[in-house]
Amino acid sequence: MSDIGGADAGALRARKTWRTLEPLHGMIYFVPEAGEAYAALGVVGRAGYFASRAAPMGAVGADVVISTFFNFNPELVRDAIPDAWRAAAPEALVDARFHAADAAFRRLLGNAVVASGEMRRAASLARTAAEEAGRRPEGRPLAAAHADLGWPDEPHLQLWHAQSILREFRGDGHVALLVVHGLSGMESLITHAATGDVPAHVLRTSRGWSQERWGSAVEALRERGWLQGGDGLRLTDWGAAQRRAIEEGTDALATVAYAALGDEGCAELRALARPWSTVFAAQLPR
Repeated sequence: MSDIGGADAGALRARKTWRTLEPLHGMIYFVPEAGEAYAALGVVGRAGYFASRAAPMGAVGADVVISTFFNFNPELVRDAIPDAWRAAAPEALVDARFHAADAAFRRLLGNAVVASGEMRRAASLARTAAEEAGRRPEGRPLAAAHADLGWPDEPHLQLWHAQSILREFRGDGHVALLVVHGLSGMESLITHAATGDVPAHVLRTSRGWSQERWGSAVEALRERGWLQGGDGLRLTDWGAAQRRAIEEGTDALATVAYAALGDEGCAELRALARPWSTVFAAQLPR
């Protein structure tokens, strides 16, 4: 990394802040409150994930969700969209998601934390960064859709909504870089698995890819120089360099939002959110 004040320092600040706060958003995909809220509207199973996350974009078609979510088997998406919109309007799913986030925050953190001055301060800081992201909608379809929603009144929901915007802002940039590097959705998962960060079977099954299609994509990546031969998934030196470029580029594309807070503001936000994130991280799959 370069000296503090340089572009690389801003990218590191963006990565550290995103990683610390990500469980505050990511828990919504795993807490029982979410599935129950969507099921009450008639949207069940995986459809709840696809529809609730896509809902800020409106009643879009399956191809829009395939494009923006990027690495899921399109068959999973088409099983959910557009049928989900016939069960529940996007606006109802947006409301259900906020209600689920509220219930999860209160159950896991308690009402005293939810109503605390620390929560209000964290919400204010995160909202500043998210609003800056919202002023940069170009090429960021999911972030722009989430930023276009109205802000909730309660500070803990402002914090959750802010992190939702920031997460999608970062994700939109990440997808752009994956496309630039010539990776399909499934190929991006395979190269991620080859870094050793997440087991291959978790990435494959959670995104609905068959073993046969996964294996074919692995061989194609070997032929293109991304992966070494033999058993297991191991990046070549060139492939590892490409993955580093993707991750570093993703951090760089996210810097503008966190620059609105600066080093001190980001450090304060991380310190405030860290104990809550630890609680929420326990809800995420291992």
